[in-house]
Amino acid sequence: MTEIVKRASAGTMESSDVYVEIEPAETGLTVELQSVVQKQFGASIEAVVQEVLQECGVEKARILIRDRGALDCVIRARVEAAVLRGKEG
Repeated sequence: MTEIVKRASAGTMESSDVYVEIEPAETGLTVELQSVVQKQFGASIEAVVQEVLQECGVEKARILIRDRGALDCVIRARVEAAVLRGKEG
């Protein structure tokens, strides 16, 4: 299990990018999504975020996603970077 011990972020608010912020939580995963394409792709974006968190072994964290139309590969990279910056060590 990867423990998130500090607040960390990755990405920008530029068009076609995504800003990801992660911070420690007592229990469970909380994902807050704000996206310019939320109606069309909100469920897909959340699924990608959950998949990356599972792959990274994150079980407890609060994640804020501010999407500006990023592709899945960009979302994956930004979430992974935020996890690496926020984990222990």
